[in-house]
Amino acid sequence: MDQAEALLIGGRAGVGKTSVAWEVSALLRAAEVPHCVLEGDYLGQVHPAPPDDPHRSAVTERNLAALWSNFADLGHRRLIYTNTVSVLTGSEGMFRRAMGEDVRLVRVLLTASDATTGERLAGRELGSELEAELRGSLRKARLLDEQAPQDTVRVPTDGRDVPGIAREVLAAVGWAAAAPDAERPRGTGPAPHGVG
Repeated sequence: MDQAEALLIGGRAGVGKTSVAWEVSALLRAAEVPHCVLEGDYLGQVHPAPPDDPHRSAVTERNLAALWSNFADLGHRRLIYTNTVSVLTGSEGMFRRAMGEDVRLVRVLLTASDATTGERLAGRELGSELEAELRGSLRKARLLDEQAPQDTVRVPTDGRDVPGIAREVLAAVGWAAAAPDAERPRGTGPAPHGVG
């Protein structure tokens, strides 16, 4: 396979993007499907933001391009990428510039109710930023609901376990036809758990 492919997992804060991405990775490892995983939030974590890049989008793109170049040099063609707004059309150019104009993009938007994400964030955010995260999560949920492209696969996470969600996400991208129903061998990752 020469064409690069990116599974973009988006969704509001507290929806379970990271947990689901790692479970998708576990399923792919069990099926011996080569891939790499990147947490998009980390690619732009620099303070202060560059004066000419207040939203850190250029920093994120430069880091994505550098990391993808390294992965591609190792023969990788599949990327799992998590970031709240990665599924929006405005993010597409970054992936095409970093991974090649013909990159295949599969957009998956994880969804959850305000109550569910509030509960998850309250359990996760132990520092001083809980209120800001709750407000941001609500705002981003509305934005994503309104602006996600028509080809975006929407996957609800309320009341579901991570392995089931990951199997649905993996079916959407189609990288391992056998993986969604396969049992993961022992010792390949953490035990199944709920979205957190």
